[in-house]
Amino acid sequence: MKFGSVPVSKAEGAVLAHAVRAADLRLPKGHLLQAGDIQALTQAGIEEIIVAQPDPGDLLEDEAAARIAGAIAPDHLRFSPAATGRVNLYSRVSGLFVASRKTIDELNRIDPAITLACLADHVPVRPGDMVATIKIIPLAVAGSLVERAETLLRERVALEVKPFVARQAALIATELPSLKRQVMDKTHAVLSARLTQSESRLVSERRVAHTHEAVATAIRDLSADHDLIIVFGASAVADADDVIPAAIRRAGGIVDHVGMPVDPGNLIVIGRVGEVPVVGAPGCARSPRENGFDWVLDRIIAGEWPSRDDIAGLGVGGLLKEIPTRPQPRDPTAQPPLGPVETVVMAAGRASRMGSQGGHKLLATFDGVPLIRRTVVSALTADTGRVIVVTGHREQEIRAALGDLPVTLVSNSAYTSGMASSLTTGLTALDPAAGGMLVMLADMPGITAGDLRRLVDTFTSEGGRAVIRATADGQRGNPVILPRQTFAAVGQLVGDVGARDIVERCGLPVIDVEIGAAARLDLDTPEQIIAAGGILEE
Repeated sequence: MKFGSVPVSKAEGAVLAHAVRAADLRLPKGHLLQAGDIQALTQAGIEEIIVAQPDPGDLLEDEAAARIAGAIAPDHLRFSPAATGRVNLYSRVSGLFVASRKTIDELNRIDPAITLACLADHVPVRPGDMVATIKIIPLAVAGSLVERAETLLRERVALEVKPFVARQAALIATELPSLKRQVMDKTHAVLSARLTQSESRLVSERRVAHTHEAVATAIRDLSADHDLIIVFGASAVADADDVIPAAIRRAGGIVDHVGMPVDPGNLIVIGRVGEVPVVGAPGCARSPRENGFDWVLDRIIAGEWPSRDDIAGLGVGGLLKEIPTRPQPRDPTAQPPLGPVETVVMAAGRASRMGSQGGHKLLATFDGVPLIRRTVVSALTADTGRVIVVTGHREQEIRAALGDLPVTLVSNSAYTSGMASSLTTGLTALDPAAGGMLVMLADMPGITAGDLRRLVDTFTSEGGRAVIRATADGQRGNPVILPRQTFAAVGQLVGDVGARDIVERCGLPVIDVEIGAAARLDLDTPEQIIAAGGILEE
């Protein structure tokens, strides 16, 4: 192929290198110039043009891309029509994308003109996900190069999607006095959500003593009616003869692997009883964050059984993001001391449910004290750390009601956009070393300094690595303490949303602290203020 500028009069049969626009003339890049095009270009006053002139045996970019794509087995894949030298590949199913680095590297080394890019090997995909793209770089390429690429892709599997096959799974959880029941309940929920992604179901759970006899009995009982068994031990696996691997063997099974080079996820056990896989999950799998357990689970549900070489080859890329909830961090000595818990009082809202005659609820008085001042005094009396008040609507009056109280005032100019803006404004005012943010609504007159101290004490006892939430008769309420690990997510909130989604998805334990009806008593209407003993502003 020859590339460069040529007189328009000699460009018939060449391919446009760049789009041309002149008056009413519109010719796209890659257009094969015909006699009529030459005439139109001449009439538009264009004398020279940059083109690609294919040599005998060359293929234009779209034909080359289509032929290379056609050499890939189409099972569970959808191919886009070739355009601008590109064909995109999409998954038709939920499954595991599998790629051969050796084959794809060899294809990409045929010539720089031919490229194939794809997802990383062994990643889960859903229907419609783009998994690969074939792109021809020049406007035409030698047919002999395309033939080499076609031959390679027909002889070897370069990439494929292995569909997930739904499993009926059973959970065996061992118990020790040191393991809280709340943790076991969360483990069930997290595992169930993981399985749902492949349309598998967690249909049974059995909680047993942390002994190999008890676990072996449960494995034997459950293997008859389930096609996947997952064991969560109350204590981490420390040896190939520890409780979980010993139980698999005692149940008549085989242990293939104990441990793998993926962190978090090192302490996994992979075995089977007959045709039923039995996986001893590492403790990090109690969190929904990606860890080595996900890698093994995806392979099993896609019909693969990881060999010793497969497991040994996971080390490169196996250092995953740290999970803040796991009991033994990578470097405990590097963990900074728990920073202060600072209180953010949310006082920027418009109180729109008060109506035109109700005034501002935060200026309603209780025993002669404005509600906003009463709330902030409770926060200061708790003496748990600095108090930050976020103001917005009727800002001057709210601040005047606080008088000379020793608080940090921050203005939320975007308060009309919703609660998220107040949360992010409060976040920016925190001490950089803060270990937690106690989010307190300004319209909750029943919250006492003692309630706040209980929440902070619980947060401290959990090492600052749990969400602490006030409840009333078991129903979630406010205030809530968000640990430092959630701050990045808080900073990304937008719109009229609070922190509930972060609490539910952060992967950290959520500890509920019962403080009674005050946790759900917030005042939104004039009637509620009067019923609570308040007097509306005049």
